[in-house]
Amino acid sequence: MTRNSERLRSFLDSAPQAALVEVTEARGSTPRETGAHMLVSPQAIFGTIGGGHLEFMAIDRARKMVAGARDAGAGHVELDIALGPEIGQCCGGRVGLTIRPVDEDLRAELIAQAEAGDAANPHIYVFGGGHVGHALAAAFALLPVQAVVVETRADMLEGISDGVETRLTPVPEEMVRDATAGSAFVVLTHDHALDFLIVAEALKRDDAAYVGMIGSRTKKAAFKSWFLKTADGTEEAFSRLISPIGGDGVKDKRPSVIAALAAAEIMTALAKASG
Repeated sequence: MTRNSERLRSFLDSAPQAALVEVTEARGSTPRETGAHMLVSPQAIFGTIGGGHLEFMAIDRARKMVAGARDAGAGHVELDIALGPEIGQCCGGRVGLTIRPVDEDLRAELIAQAEAGDAANPHIYVFGGGHVGHALAAAFALLPVQAVVVETRADMLEGISDGVETRLTPVPEEMVRDATAGSAFVVLTHDHALDFLIVAEALKRDDAAYVGMIGSRTKKAAFKSWFLKTADGTEEAFSRLISPIGGDGVKDKRPSVIAALAAAEIMTALAKASG
């Protein structure tokens, strides 16, 4: 995806007058957690505190603050809001908000936080730039991850979604060895033998958050036989392989559908791995 820090810089550059709305307390059932925040300028918003009437109220208050800051200076305000019928939300919880104008110090703090968040995003390695690989790249471009599409064929990397890294290499399994701990690996190349080599390498990583291979149950059985008899694999390691990716509950095999199901599966695995 386009790095959040880059999008934040762009927003702040285009909005010299803005206010920060931050959730400082979340009790009971609430749309977002403590620490969630958004930026509000006279013309635009960046981020969300959960939508609905709560967010509309916060935007209105923030824009009044921005207008006041232009005219006479304005400090921060704190709000304590019950999410009940009186504001048209039925969450039932209670949210504390702080709204404050963005000055140079706060701008620098927000950018530093965004850069740290970008650096902490998990890595997902997509091996194969075919139809499903492109669809997965498009899905991951919208998510808080660092996605890399790995290919042995240069032409298959053309048209990959903006913000998704691409790597051209004759030895894709080396990318597995060099990956950071907690990475996810999804394998869908044009060559079953290459798939097997990459998956075998990924299953050696006890610290992998996810190892998936596209294909049928027959392909998975063939891989198991090869893995155990030829690649010195173990039953324990094989048990960590997800194949087919995205599960088999939906029979639609269009690339975009496979990608949507697999992306959800991978994000769930990453969340579990991060605790």
